[in-house]
Amino acid sequence: MQLPGRGERLRERPFTQMQPLIEATAEALRPFFDKPFAFFGHSMGALIGYELAHLLRSEQAASAPLHLFVSGHRAPHLKSRQNISYNLPEAEFVEELRRMDGTPKEVFEHPELLTLMTPLLRADFEICETYPISDKPPLDCPLTAFGGMDDAEVSREELEGWREHTSGHFSMHMLPGGHFFIQTAQAAIIRSVARELSGRA
Repeated sequence: MQLPGRGERLRERPFTQMQPLIEATAEALRPFFDKPFAFFGHSMGALIGYELAHLLRSEQAASAPLHLFVSGHRAPHLKSRQNISYNLPEAEFVEELRRMDGTPKEVFEHPELLTLMTPLLRADFEICETYPISDKPPLDCPLTAFGGMDDAEVSREELEGWREHTSGHFSMHMLPGGHFFIQTAQAAIIRSVARELSGRA
């Protein structure tokens, strides 16, 4: 899924709040809900998948996800341990991006590219950092959480908290890597997702 401000949609204004993003995403995905589907999301994408699943349930939609896969994000009922950073002065915000180690080094080496990217990154941070603690009832679908063993942003306990957000089966997989373990553990994640969806987990 390509959100505004990314790739071919680079010139479009990015979302800065979760609710409008969820409404627009649901509308764009509705034509695909006539087939069995699951949601997978990493970091901010985990919240997007979670909120989409709840939106479909609140609408009593005919279709619901077979499975929710979340990755690299604390459970939504837990308060963030991180300080607000989306509105930091430019130099401090760039330093925070360096600390997180998820932005390609080439971006920092080219000031014009960094200038182009920071508004999008600030928008993403604002969505996550202003997201309210969720008190929604558990989902019915199975839920699988993935985490990085060396992720300084999300602890194993915070990931384990996703267990409270499903009345169905819950499983958790810890993989080598930091917050962006999804880039280095892609094959292992794909195998786990395939096993879960085939009922052989």
